[in-house]
Amino acid sequence: MINNLFLKPQLHLLPFPSKLLFTHTHKPSLLRIKTFSIPNFSAATTTTTVSYGPSLHKGTNPSQSSHLQNDAVLHEQNFTRVFDLVALRVPSAECFALENRLRGHLLNWPRIRNIARVPGDEIDPNIAPLLEAGKSAEKDDDVLSPVLYRDKLAKTFNTRGYVKFRNLAKISRPSRNRKKKDGEVQKLVEDVGNKRVGRNGFVAVEVVEEGGDVDEGLRNLLGEDFGTGKWRGSTRLLLLDESYADCGLEELPEAIKAVLKEYAEKSTTLTIELVRCKLTLFYDYWQMNEILEALLPEGMIVPTAFEIVGHIAHLNLKEEHLPYKNVIAKVVLDKNKPKIQTVVNKIDSIHNEYRTMQLEVLAGNHSLVTTLAENGLRFHVDLATVYWNSRLGTERQRLMSGFTRDDVVCDVFSGVGPLAISAAKIVKRVFANDLNPYAVEYLERNSVLNKLEKKVKVFNMDGRRFIKAMFASDKAHSITQVVMNLPNEAAEFLDAFRGIYKDGPKDGQFTYPVIHVYGFSKADDPEFDFHERIRIALLEVAVNVDMRRVRLVAPGKWMLCASFTLPKSVAFANTAVDK
Repeated sequence: MINNLFLKPQLHLLPFPSKLLFTHTHKPSLLRIKTFSIPNFSAATTTTTVSYGPSLHKGTNPSQSSHLQNDAVLHEQNFTRVFDLVALRVPSAECFALENRLRGHLLNWPRIRNIARVPGDEIDPNIAPLLEAGKSAEKDDDVLSPVLYRDKLAKTFNTRGYVKFRNLAKISRPSRNRKKKDGEVQKLVEDVGNKRVGRNGFVAVEVVEEGGDVDEGLRNLLGEDFGTGKWRGSTRLLLLDESYADCGLEELPEAIKAVLKEYAEKSTTLTIELVRCKLTLFYDYWQMNEILEALLPEGMIVPTAFEIVGHIAHLNLKEEHLPYKNVIAKVVLDKNKPKIQTVVNKIDSIHNEYRTMQLEVLAGNHSLVTTLAENGLRFHVDLATVYWNSRLGTERQRLMSGFTRDDVVCDVFSGVGPLAISAAKIVKRVFANDLNPYAVEYLERNSVLNKLEKKVKVFNMDGRRFIKAMFASDKAHSITQVVMNLPNEAAEFLDAFRGIYKDGPKDGQFTYPVIHVYGFSKADDPEFDFHERIRIALLEVAVNVDMRRVRLVAPGKWMLCASFTLPKSVAFANTAVDK
């Protein structure tokens, strides 16, 4: 009799159709696969040898669908792989002990358990007679025992859940958000003889050949009295390493034989069988990079890195990836659910004055409004109208580590407030400004969301005008920190600091703020290049600058942060002479 089983403890057990059962065949030493075809995909046959572990370059694909379909749809059935294995069928009471003894000889593949369960064979032998008696009792309308009565109720299901068992109903009720499989994938699953239940149903094991009464090799090894009679109680399968797929009992390592013989000597009723299985790995099993390597032409760089903004995955695809952008986005979405719900790609560099990105939605829902967390705070962001860069989170924390509770911060280009609102938790006061009215709207909303609106004063004006207005007001003497994070143009706004105190008495008490300005440089010596631009903007040669590299944004292009105390000569400069 052929048994079907699943290698997944939380899955419901569903049978394979008998028409797909096949006898064990020898595994060839070299397997050929064809690349997945969509427009401009290479259909050339490639030969790859993988020494160990699961791979899309190994196993067989049971799907009858063609790999050469000329469309841009990702067919999940093309990533189903079937592997021939052998397993030891052992009593469930002994399986964990045997697994520990045989661990080095078991399958040991990532995300796959070495122990498989046989459906219908997990009934405790102590209650099996009760269940058999219950069947006859139901026919005769006799009163059932409490155990059988509970078992009967647990099998009674209606639209409201399990009758009289509310906790069972809550646990077993299907999730409302369960993904509905499309027609092709569902048909594939039915063809293979398996309905995957739940998100993690990516592995199935099918027993295709059993040892019959008692394997002759096992009898010779373990003795004449070994394994007499049928199985008693529940059993499990211990999946052996793939290298033993073509081996019989006599060809197994001596270490396995010694362990089996030791356990057989403990009990003459112990039964062990060597059975042949087929392990099926579905699309959900494979990692994102494995899927993309199989999809993209040979030699193309696999785009596996992306920025996460809330529920949005932001890709920066190269020109060579654009013909395959839809399937790349589909794989990114599938392999990062439910955290990622939208996949976008930047289609053009930033040119507009608000520094918003031109994004194209490739997969998932079309909402670019999301909520994210940084530094223990929450921020609402609309990527269609405002700018956000999650990669600068570490730099923002570094900058805030130098702030104190006595500081007053002036954020000239604040955006939606990642730095301004975070700094408001530490400092006395924050003045935040941005030219983009949409960013200012989200800045105010985020201030209220994090209950810091009383410490954040919001402005909507040009950066140069904002600097002059702040230092011309009565708040000028309280400002101790100025942040200018607009790398493309921030250095050009430094001329606004010239003469900010020129109308005041030179012998008075003034606070010279520490300025943190960011910029890009492609020069061979980026620190020197950025320092020169700062000195030119301030018209001051003697500027003591603390320079550091923030990150490499592109090959040969560095983002830098320069921190310096505003020189007194700049603060009292005569701007009339400049003209």
